Amino acid sequence: MTKPHNNGKRVLVVDDGMTTRLYYREVLEGAGFAVEEAVNGVEGLERALMGEFDLLIVDVNMPKMDGYEMITQVRIDPALHEIPVITISTEAGGQDADRAYRAGANLYMVKPADPVQLTETAQMLTGVEAVR
Repeated sequence: MTKPHNNGKRVLVVDDGMTTRLYYREVLEGAGFAVEEAVNGVEGLERALMGEFDLLIVDVNMPKMDGYEMITQVRIDPALHEIPVITISTEAGGQDADRAYRAGANLYMVKPADPVQLTETAQMLTGVEAVR
């Protein structure tokens, strides 16, 4: 199986679970995205400020700074506020999705994220044409 060409879009995955980060990396790199990782909201915010990312995928429940606070900080920062954000959480409750949207998330997904839905959503939010 050949690896698809890089689509030129960069994604930052922010999640405290190593297995989860590796899963998202595998799915998104398989769709041609360049993927970087951060283990919590503080590191995620630092990496977002240092790099030019086309999409942020942020877990909600993390140590040091949770996903809600990280997204709030991203939306306040003029250099970052235009970057689309997907939150992915084990929390399936409606109040969690509402809180994510209030913080500035573009989309709320429940873990485990379906690989096809994750890929198609990432492509849509970054303007990548889906390859069929």
